[in-house]
Amino acid sequence: MHLDLNLLTALDALLEEASVGAAADRLHLSSPAMSRALGRIRRVTGDQILVRTGRTMTPTPYALAIRAQVHDLVEQAESVLAPERELNLAALDRVFTLICHDAITTALGPRLIAAVHREAPNVRLRLLAESSVDTPELRRGQVDLEFGSAAPDSPEIRSETFFEDRLVLAVAPTHPFASRKPTMRRYADASHVRITRRGRLHDPMDDVLSEHGLERQVVATTPTSTAALSVVRLGKFVTAVPENMCAGMIEALGLVTVPLPMPTPPVPLVGCWHQRYENDKAHRWLRDHVHSALQELGRP
Repeated sequence: MHLDLNLLTALDALLEEASVGAAADRLHLSSPAMSRALGRIRRVTGDQILVRTGRTMTPTPYALAIRAQVHDLVEQAESVLAPERELNLAALDRVFTLICHDAITTALGPRLIAAVHREAPNVRLRLLAESSVDTPELRRGQVDLEFGSAAPDSPEIRSETFFEDRLVLAVAPTHPFASRKPTMRRYADASHVRITRRGRLHDPMDDVLSEHGLERQVVATTPTSTAALSVVRLGKFVTAVPENMCAGMIEALGLVTVPLPMPTPPVPLVGCWHQRYENDKAHRWLRDHVHSALQELGRP
């Protein structure tokens, strides 16, 4: 059988985009050309690959099973036909898109932007806020790095824990907790502002309290650390935040931190990227700079 590498490339795009139109755009083809390629793939494999579900296309079980293998084959072919060249930072002209929580942007952004601009002045960084819902941009490879507390369960996504922080309680200097460490009961009875992009009133800390017969008084949620800490500045409210990530904001707002009355696990900062960037020299260079900038946060 004659092996057509173009079909393999088309199959890779179709499996990642789950859309004939999006796959066509990615490979700079017309939609009819991509539709013809899908037809040939279906004849070769004996599988539908993508089936219509309402207004969207859904990969078949066979397509899901071969997705990672297909992408690996395409990457191997590309590495043979287009060997990686030495990275020329002075000439590098590229836009990197990062999605992260505002606390990460505030803590990481200045260090990262300065370091990147110093070495590669033509590189531009787009730091975007988290969405209140999960979006497909990372899976489609349209985002270079996305940060969160866990990696998505998707075979095409690579991830690494870049940093670990710990939770502390941020309060105003006039709050009673500033001069007297709270007990678990006093902590539960305080007026809490919870940071959550989805507006959820409950988190694992509430489970710990319920084991002791206590219920936390969450009076509000905010989507960002900046907003929550601004509320805490009023004097009556408290919020739990990652210590190192929020240190700059806490200092700027004149707040103080106190330990939580119960043990909590470390707060991981997990960076995720599409597998197509795994061996990309420029992307590896960016990840190295993220590492360096984050390690500075934990230094005294």
